[in-house]
Amino acid sequence: MNTFSSVCVCVCVFVAYSHSDADVLNQSLLEGNIATEVCLTVLDTLSIFIITPLSLDHGHNPLMKKVFQVHLCFLQINQSETALKQVFTSLRTFIYKFPCTFFEGRADMCASFCYEILKCCNSKLSSIRSDAARLLYFLMKSNFDYTGRKSFIRTHLQVVIGVSQLIADVIGIGGTRFQQSLSIINNCANSDKTIKNTAFPSDVKDLTKKIRTVLMATAQMKEHERDPEMLVDLQYSLAKSYASTPELRKTWLDSMARIHVKNGDLSEAAMCYVHVGALVAEYLRRKEYNSA
Repeated sequence: MNTFSSVCVCVCVFVAYSHSDADVLNQSLLEGNIATEVCLTVLDTLSIFIITPLSLDHGHNPLMKKVFQVHLCFLQINQSETALKQVFTSLRTFIYKFPCTFFEGRADMCASFCYEILKCCNSKLSSIRSDAARLLYFLMKSNFDYTGRKSFIRTHLQVVIGVSQLIADVIGIGGTRFQQSLSIINNCANSDKTIKNTAFPSDVKDLTKKIRTVLMATAQMKEHERDPEMLVDLQYSLAKSYASTPELRKTWLDSMARIHVKNGDLSEAAMCYVHVGALVAEYLRRKEYNSA
């Protein structure tokens, strides 16, 4: 009965509501402002959890996972420009306070972060692209500092994997917007006086060059998107070029498998997954051998 009454009230409100352009605009603004306020309130509440216990086990604990997932959730769901700027600020603080979470132990949090920020680097809003690119640069530099200014190999690898996954997921990166974000990252590295006499700027340039190479290969794939066999052949060539990087090879093999499944070529998809299984088995064998 209560449910029926609620439905009646909703219907009455809907009927009584005026659908003039002004009313629709005001309603949109109201909902947008409320969504932004909710986001800012949640971020403010999360700041309470930016405490020492989060860093237990190099940050790989249930509480850290929950807090980090809420941050990523704001990047996965459309937010206002104001809200996203605050999310970026909060994530920057997160990286500063808990670098071990991103640069030690398991790489899953660093991988998720890179994937979502790379999507923001392709935003239609120039301010969001700029902030996202600078945040990604901050992650690279933090990784570089964390290793005693030797390298940022973890972030380097996860960024390339993230780009490959975005391509495989048909996000549509590679256009002018994404190229502009890569240029911002390069400019940050070249103008940063604190790392001027290190290998960092050249390493960043090498990373952006690799990304552009992957994007060029993707452009070729797009030309043959209506030719499944040619498309898979190009992906196989790209996967083969990453023979020395199992993580990247696995990414492209997974993408090939999805294309085969989509086309009904289940035997070929199975072979891709067998190959992935072999890569994982070889990695575990080497890891066990090295730790012995």
